[in-house]
Amino acid sequence: MQNHFPLWKNILILIVLVLGLVYSLPNLFGEDPSVQISASDGTEISEVQLGKVEHSLDKAAIPIKALEIKGKQILVRFNNTSEQMRGADLLRSSLGNKYIVALNLAPATPQWLRDLGAAPMYLGLDLRGGVHFLLEVDMPAALKQADERYYNDIRLALRTAKIRYKSVSYDTGAIKVVLRNAVDKQAAIDLVDNDFRKLDLKTQDEDLVLLLSVSEAEVKAIKKFALAQNITTLRNRVNELGVSEPVIQQQGDNRIVVQLPGVQDTVQAKEILGTTATLEYRKVDTEHDVQNALSGRVPVGSRLYYERDTRAPVLLKRRVIITGDQIVDASSGIDQNGSSSVNITLNGIGAKKMGRFTKDNIGQPMAVVFIEQKTFTKMVAGKKIRRKEKVEEVISIATVRDAFSRRFQTTGLDSPQEARKLSLLLRAGALAAPVDIVEERTVGPSLGQDNIDKGVMSVIVGFVMVLLFMAAYYKVFGLVANLALTFNLVVIVAVLSLLQATLTLPGIAGIVLTVGMAVDANVLIFERIKEELANGNSPQTSIFSGYEKAFSTIFDANITTLLVALVLFGFGTGPIKGFAITLAIGILTSMFTAILGSRMMINWIYGGQRNKDLSI
Repeated sequence: MQNHFPLWKNILILIVLVLGLVYSLPNLFGEDPSVQISASDGTEISEVQLGKVEHSLDKAAIPIKALEIKGKQILVRFNNTSEQMRGADLLRSSLGNKYIVALNLAPATPQWLRDLGAAPMYLGLDLRGGVHFLLEVDMPAALKQADERYYNDIRLALRTAKIRYKSVSYDTGAIKVVLRNAVDKQAAIDLVDNDFRKLDLKTQDEDLVLLLSVSEAEVKAIKKFALAQNITTLRNRVNELGVSEPVIQQQGDNRIVVQLPGVQDTVQAKEILGTTATLEYRKVDTEHDVQNALSGRVPVGSRLYYERDTRAPVLLKRRVIITGDQIVDASSGIDQNGSSSVNITLNGIGAKKMGRFTKDNIGQPMAVVFIEQKTFTKMVAGKKIRRKEKVEEVISIATVRDAFSRRFQTTGLDSPQEARKLSLLLRAGALAAPVDIVEERTVGPSLGQDNIDKGVMSVIVGFVMVLLFMAAYYKVFGLVANLALTFNLVVIVAVLSLLQATLTLPGIAGIVLTVGMAVDANVLIFERIKEELANGNSPQTSIFSGYEKAFSTIFDANITTLLVALVLFGFGTGPIKGFAITLAIGILTSMFTAILGSRMMINWIYGGQRNKDLSI
């Protein structure tokens, strides 16, 4: 019989509708002002800590909406932002430095929906409020680090190969090697050709000098790696802050955009993102006189440093035992003397190096060098000038009493805050090159709410205007199209929620555009039905022909738009990607609702009946 769906198809459409309603519901409940508490050393939270938090808030008569353990964090929900602020201040003072207390916004989804795995969409920075940073990667510093690494590697390779040389020096991007004779020169050329193929080699027949520089291809690779490594490291650091759905993405060749929705403590976020602190462990040079080094006669293979507290000079070996990139875990703590410390865990390579050094140097002093890249801003002739400075300080000198390798403790830090910050940075990994925060923007929750209100209003106005036009122009068929359009909006929101997508203002624009495009499919179908009726066909035949013949036109039009959305997603940046995602989802759902959904309702109204005319 014409215009009847099989039972399975009707059931499928109804199941999609029910699931769409269930998984779109969490977006109606909003968010609770919350405080999240996590241990500064990254350890698990227990019921004991939960009880202490609850007792502190009860004692101060600060009402709470809910209290729960979520992963490694305690989440405290409040009724309003004033109680949230009071609770955060109280918890920071009562819990001390062992815990990180951060302000956030938590979804207010009922428990029964959470049990079904239903959760709201994440809101982007422009809707939820938060902070936006634009970071610039210091590419010259990355290239300089690579040059220094090649400089040290070449010296070591020449000594290992027993190739005699007069000197190896580094200056303005080139490594200069002066050999002793022609035989050594040829041996050095062969060594470079075999082991240092990423370096360009320049030589002259009449002298014994080799000039080595990083090739253009290697320069591009170093810059690409520095950017990718910094993005990974920044993402690890943001995860330590406990931010939901951060945006961390590349912009251009040397910049990174970081958006932290819901973050209200911008000072901590700024410190964690921009800091490049790390550690180096070096042997103390006890064979040479520090005073001679102060007068300018620094021994070959050693460097002059200064202790942090006393500013006393100390001579250290140039050869580094281990660096911060070989640290796989770090946590802050207190040593036996009550001072701040960091508990270090090394990877396999670092553990072997440290074990070999401590075994061979029992009774010898070892120093810990704290390295931080700082940026200073000063006014020169009315303009802000940014100046970078690498600070290297000896924070601890200790005598090796026994051999150790994988786990040990580093002391000499000024405060628990510094120990906690350093442990976080070491856990997240070192930046491949320093970064500068060149732009900082804060979006307040009130502005975000204003954007939400305007975005929702744009959807409602567009939606209502379409509903009125369709009902007035296409009568019963228009009402069916309106129901299908409503169904389409519900399914779009449900799909975005299931994907845990981040909704932004461009995303709302994509939904508004989809509203118009979704009803366009029904207009094509209804106009085709009217043509069939005008040609003298029966109502049942006209309905059947209208849906069947309009399908190819609808399919072609939507596929071309979908391809454009995919191109926008592939080549666009954050806001454009958000628009492309909602547009693509809207196209797919509108195909389903406008063709199958409306057809099912039309079948229920007109299917199997001998109608003389149609309300179209």
